[in-house]
Amino acid sequence: MEKKKIVYNRILLTRMKYIGDVVLTTPVIRTLREAYPYAHISYLGDAKAVSLLEHNPYIDEIIPFDFSQDSAFYQMKMYYKMFTGNYDLTIDLYSNPRSALMTFATRAKVRIGGDTRGRRHLYTIKIGDDGALKSAIDYHYQSLKPLGIEPKYYATEIFITEKEKADASARLRSLGVDTAKKIIAVHPGATWPNKIWLKEQFAGLIERVIEKTNCEIILSPGPNDSSLMEYLSRNDRTRVHTLPLLPVRTLASVLSQCTVFISNDCGPMHIGAAVRTKTIGIFGPEPVEIWFPYEKNDGHLPMFKKLPCSPCRTTSCFRIGEEYLECMKLITVDEVFTAVKERL
Repeated sequence: MEKKKIVYNRILLTRMKYIGDVVLTTPVIRTLREAYPYAHISYLGDAKAVSLLEHNPYIDEIIPFDFSQDSAFYQMKMYYKMFTGNYDLTIDLYSNPRSALMTFATRAKVRIGGDTRGRRHLYTIKIGDDGALKSAIDYHYQSLKPLGIEPKYYATEIFITEKEKADASARLRSLGVDTAKKIIAVHPGATWPNKIWLKEQFAGLIERVIEKTNCEIILSPGPNDSSLMEYLSRNDRTRVHTLPLLPVRTLASVLSQCTVFISNDCGPMHIGAAVRTKTIGIFGPEPVEIWFPYEKNDGHLPMFKKLPCSPCRTTSCFRIGEEYLECMKLITVDEVFTAVKERL
């Protein structure tokens, strides 16, 4: 006799941080919606990151958590929102102390989260990881298995409205970009120092694009990239255009207007793939198997050089001398430019 499926009416899904991680949950969102087509599905996460989920048709409510608000009043207000949400199913895809407590605060009869020391008692269903190397998407799908839901969708998605696309084109034109030409976007920064392809290599790539193609180039800065932007735009200011620091959803709209996007391993890389722009991800310390679950048939490509120390998964390279950042140095301008040409 087939076991009757439990119906959940109010579901809370949460991935509190970060930009790329939230984007990587979008296949799970779609799969969950298909499993529970009539449920009210809410999503709790960092305010900046969850803006990328706006207009997602598979979510009924986005609950932004503003991490810049550290007052006791704000914290209590958010916990009270969880307490009064009447959720009957909560799925915590992050399982850090804050998200575990907020999951517990929902009082949902079924609370799914990581089998993590000090927090596992806050969940009714604990998810253990078998330790096998798997993509971030498959890692998240582990949390749906206790519900009898199998992985179905793997393409990440950000839904950009026609108005947002039109506004992005207008923004590019205001910067002097010829939007009639193909546009190549470059994000040369990253949070971790050893995730950054050398600035000389980015400069060489930009020079090659200018010499060998008729494309426009836009540079996407991170919060601390002003000197890097100046270095990369110094030789040709007519075809190299620097964006201001944009909200992530506005950046997504701009990237949706580009043909190719070259990025270090960071949040914007995931945004580019999710808006269907052919994305080349440059990797150093992190495993591509986890953080680049994107199809080559869709034009996406990771660039990575395997070394004895790979993947080191450290924030700064511990090697010295000529071996310092060797994994990044071995990724050549020729290789990346060839990949760009193929995608044009």
